[in-house]
Amino acid sequence: MRTTPLVLGPLLCLVLAGCASAVGTAPGPYATDPVCAQVVLATPDELAEDLPRRDTTAQATTAWGTDGAAVVLRCGVEPLGPTTDRCQTVDAADGTSVDWVIVASDPDDEQSSDWTFTTYGRIPAIEVQVPAEIARTHPSSFLDRLGRAAQLTERERGCL
Repeated sequence: MRTTPLVLGPLLCLVLAGCASAVGTAPGPYATDPVCAQVVLATPDELAEDLPRRDTTAQATTAWGTDGAAVVLRCGVEPLGPTTDRCQTVDAADGTSVDWVIVASDPDDEQSSDWTFTTYGRIPAIEVQVPAEIARTHPSSFLDRLGRAAQLTERERGCL
């Protein structure tokens, strides 16, 4: 039996897709919270056309992007206490509303900064790490796409 290129093409794509490397992540200290499993399952398959979901190496995490740069979500991180960092409410078209604390890795050079967004007043807490190369093209435009998943956590307080 002779195999044609039409059959080999899709097979080769499946094999190569299975070889994509997972994004290295570390679990949060409360990653075993059962709500975190629900949060990860509720996240979208892509954050934008050029940010597809990626496999990760730790429990209660997910990622989107490429081998070179990926947005990483970790559920079960340490909840934030009162803070003077910028806190913003993100309302989405689907009616979800989540408060996020926003921190730049270099406040003096936000264009070159990596960004960390952490839910505020929610248990378990969720952290989203955005590398500078993605932040330049997608500043925070995808946080509203994470609202449905983040709202699965319990809200105890919010931004003032």
